[in-house]
Amino acid sequence: MKILILGSGGREYSIARAILNEKESHELFFMPGNGATNSLGTNLNIKDYYELAQYAKSNNIELTIVGPEAPLVEGVVDIFKSQGLTIFGPSKEAAQLEGSKVYMKNFLAKYNIPTARYIETSSIEDAFKFADKLITPIVVKADGLCGGKGVIIALTHNEAKVAISEMLSGKSFGDAGKKVIVEEFLDGYELSMFAVCDGDNYILLPAAQDHKRLQDNDKGPNTGGMGAYAPTPLVNEELYQKVRDRIIRPTLDGMKAENAPFEGVLFIGIMVVNGEPITLEFNVRFGDPECEILMPLMTSSVSDMFYKAATNRLDEIKVEFSNQYAVGVVMASADYPYKNSTPAEIIIDNVYHEEIEKYTHISYAGVSMIDDTLYADGGRVLVCVGIGNSIREARDRAYLRCGQVHFAGKKLRTDIAYQAL
Repeated sequence: MKILILGSGGREYSIARAILNEKESHELFFMPGNGATNSLGTNLNIKDYYELAQYAKSNNIELTIVGPEAPLVEGVVDIFKSQGLTIFGPSKEAAQLEGSKVYMKNFLAKYNIPTARYIETSSIEDAFKFADKLITPIVVKADGLCGGKGVIIALTHNEAKVAISEMLSGKSFGDAGKKVIVEEFLDGYELSMFAVCDGDNYILLPAAQDHKRLQDNDKGPNTGGMGAYAPTPLVNEELYQKVRDRIIRPTLDGMKAENAPFEGVLFIGIMVVNGEPITLEFNVRFGDPECEILMPLMTSSVSDMFYKAATNRLDEIKVEFSNQYAVGVVMASADYPYKNSTPAEIIIDNVYHEEIEKYTHISYAGVSMIDDTLYADGGRVLVCVGIGNSIREARDRAYLRCGQVHFAGKKLRTDIAYQAL
């Protein structure tokens, strides 16, 4: 099968790697891809979605998989479908679940899906008044897409007001912050859950846990994610069932009622408070770095899952996972997440250790290839993934792989999966 993957990160690299590990042979294309994806397939540079759809048609691309949120919110799925192409991801209308936090919170309220108390407003006075009623800490969110960084957890009322003021003035996140959500802080533990959906049916994948903060012990600023592990022992079957009954099913039914059936990956950020799952947020694509640890755990066909979801036939397949664990550790560049870093050559040691060779791999993200040399040129450069029969074994293997990777200014957390260990 000829498959086109939209995106340039570790998520897209991991999806491609999983597809190439299947028994069937596939030919892969990436738009735009990164410096390492060209070893897996063909990188394209066609930014216009209409032109890209024409390329897909004339080159007999049988399936397109959209990785990041921006093309989904911009309507790439609608454009491809209008050309009769098979594409995995939600429509522009359905992608508002991530594209607008206001839309998402109002949707949750309308369909009685558990979420934190909130106000959505563009009025600084109303936002201040609501914040004053809440106990600290207080959560302040920009409405639009901010690359995973549009959420501030304010420790004082004054901090909350500064965050509100800077968002509504456009100082923090430009137009994405012209409307804000102010909501109560939920005290519990956070989970990432992913449902692959075809509008009616869905498959719930094993729950993962992400590590958002830059530094060990959850210190430092929020990032796109510094590591993750799956499955987490913090979830039992009872909790999975509550998520199915109270969040996923009413979401799919609600989106159909809104004439925007949800097809694609529904990423549910959940806070578990006293054993009850509360919805923090929806994203409309795989999380990164969660995708990097879920893909290698799948033992059934990854491409078939995407194809069946894209053609509304998920009820025809059974998706299977190994009973092992995966841990992913992100290596970031020197100045992440504050500013761009100077490109640095990546040196990977030769692997002589059978355990590292067999049970670990690297998913590349912010990298470029210049004269056959790989450079770190993005914020999150790569993810070292370890697989094991326990979380500890997977974690130890992931860090063994980290020890094989060298570039100037490399930055990583040393405590990924500490919650489970």
